[in-house]
Amino acid sequence: MIVCETARLRVRGWLDSDRDLFAAINSDATVMEFFPHRRSRAEADALFDRNSRSIRETGFGFFALALRTDDAPIGFCGLALTNAEPHLPDGTIEIGWRLALPHWGKGYVTEAARALLHCGFTQRKLDEIVAFAVPANTRSTAVMKRIGMRPDPLRDFDHPHVPDTHPHLKRHVVYAITAKEWGRDAARPD
Repeated sequence: MIVCETARLRVRGWLDSDRDLFAAINSDATVMEFFPHRRSRAEADALFDRNSRSIRETGFGFFALALRTDDAPIGFCGLALTNAEPHLPDGTIEIGWRLALPHWGKGYVTEAARALLHCGFTQRKLDEIVAFAVPANTRSTAVMKRIGMRPDPLRDFDHPHVPDTHPHLKRHVVYAITAKEWGRDAARPD
């Protein structure tokens, strides 16, 4: 299943052959710098299966991000149901991404995220999409700004799934964009 395509990228459903890349990303210390732990292969496979099941059941989740030239996976990007209750209520849709280190710095995440915002607001008819990250994760917050999201400090929160053993990773800043804001930005010439 192809969710959307850009000039260079394809956002698509996961293939079983993508498991190695998924596991590598989730165990890479640099990629996972702002997460409380690296995942073992078994943990990554379990997350892969949960994510794939969520996509099948809800249509939301983190999809494989692949190069259009050869369909090789380079990471993931998607629109997913949040799991940050009570800070973000059930039904809140977040945009998120994770990219294999060799593909950083090429604008892939920004390109895919823009396409997913378009899909979310035009096809899925969402009212709002949020994103959140540890404040020190300036690479991710820079993408949030580039795709037109604005900080929403009244919704910043301590992530309920980050253990107290990692206090520097608990606080998360929230960025958001509404369908109306996105439509205004999309209508503006570059």
